[in-house]
Amino acid sequence: MKMRAAAWALLGAGRRRFLGACLISASLLMPQLVWAEAEATGWFERLGLPSVAANPLQLDQLGRGLELEAHQRLLDRIAAVGDPASAFVSDGCSGGLSATWQQVAGYWPGFAARYQDRPPFEPCCVTHDRAYHAITGAQSAAQSYEARLQADRQLRHCVQQVGAQDAQDLSRRYGVSPEGLQQAFRRLATTMYYAVRFGGGPCSGQPWRWGFGYSVC
Repeated sequence: MKMRAAAWALLGAGRRRFLGACLISASLLMPQLVWAEAEATGWFERLGLPSVAANPLQLDQLGRGLELEAHQRLLDRIAAVGDPASAFVSDGCSGGLSATWQQVAGYWPGFAARYQDRPPFEPCCVTHDRAYHAITGAQSAAQSYEARLQADRQLRHCVQQVGAQDAQDLSRRYGVSPEGLQQAFRRLATTMYYAVRFGGGPCSGQPWRWGFGYSVC
C-alpha cells in the first residue's frame, strides 16, 4: 500500500488529474463512441435492427415475441422446481464497471480520494439487480417482460438523476463543467439501458440475466 501511495504521489498533481480524467472519460464515454460508430457505418441496418436515432422506442420492443418465450420458460421451470429465489447478492454495476473502478481506487489511494472508491451511480445498479433477482414476483410471461422493461427504464432514469442532482459536486471532483457532466451521465444512462435490454434477458445463463436468483434457467 505504501508503494502504491508513493507511486501515486510521484505522478504529480497535474498527471494524477489527467489520469483520473482519462479513466472517468473512458468509463462514461467510450461506449458512446462505439454506439455512434455502429450507427454511422450502418451496422444496425445490416443486421436488420432499427436505428436509435430513427426510432428509439422501437428498440424497447425489439424481439419481444422471442423474449416472451424465454420468460414463459423461466416461469415454467420455477413452477416445476418449486424452490424460492436464492439470497440476494449484487456485484454493483455489472460488466466489470464497479469491479474495475474499485481495483483502480485500491491501487491508487489518490484516485479514491478524488473520484470515490465506487461509481456514484452504483446504487442504481443495485436496485436494478434486486428487480432482476426474483423477477419482482411476476406471474405471467407478459408481466415478467413488462417488469424487466420497467426495471431497465428505472435504471436509465436513476443514472440520469445522479448526474443531475449531484452535478455540482461531481463536476468539481472530476474537473469538468456541470453541463458536460450531465451530458455524459445522460449518454451513459442510455448506453447502460440498451446494454441491459439486449444482454439481460431470461434463461441466457449469464450471471446478470433476468431471474438470476433462480438457478433453474
